[in-house]
Amino acid sequence: MTTFFTADSHFGHAGVLRMSRRPFDTISEHDEMLVAAWNAVVGPRDEVWHLGDFAMGSSPERCADLFRRLRGRKFLVRGNHDKPRVTSLAWHEQHDLVSRKVDGTRVIMCHYPMRAWPGAWRGSIQLFGHTHGMLPDTSQSCDVGVDRWSYAPVTLGQIRERLAATPDLPEERRLGQAEDDGEDA
Repeated sequence: MTTFFTADSHFGHAGVLRMSRRPFDTISEHDEMLVAAWNAVVGPRDEVWHLGDFAMGSSPERCADLFRRLRGRKFLVRGNHDKPRVTSLAWHEQHDLVSRKVDGTRVIMCHYPMRAWPGAWRGSIQLFGHTHGMLPDTSQSCDVGVDRWSYAPVTLGQIRERLAATPDLPEERRLGQAEDDGEDA
């Protein structure tokens, strides 16, 4: 079993094509490609944490159809567009904020990026969506939205590679280190 992360699929939301400059002619083409990208990497026994904004503008029936077609055991961290058509789906769990240990790493998941989070000083990482790639990652926080990851869910290994290539510390740690450095002077 592999654990995957994703966010901001916005199934059914025609406006996201323009807003996020997604390269699709129609929302139907977009939705079908996202389903194909998801199922190309996720197996039936894998877990997928969707960090919000699963669908917007889709009927409850369309949401249910798309949800059924996606492989894996699905978990939802609710986003600002996740209305009853999304929250009524058969998610394994639903949260607003969740902390889990994945492959030995404490992972804090929220739809929104956080400036500080539990365990940041002890190596935990924070995964988020919502910003559609507009905010830079840090060495411990990462946007897992489809706009940043070729429209497919990603593994913690892929995320760790990106974090390792990002030298910027989270704000809380950066400012705390600067304060500590000032005390030594």
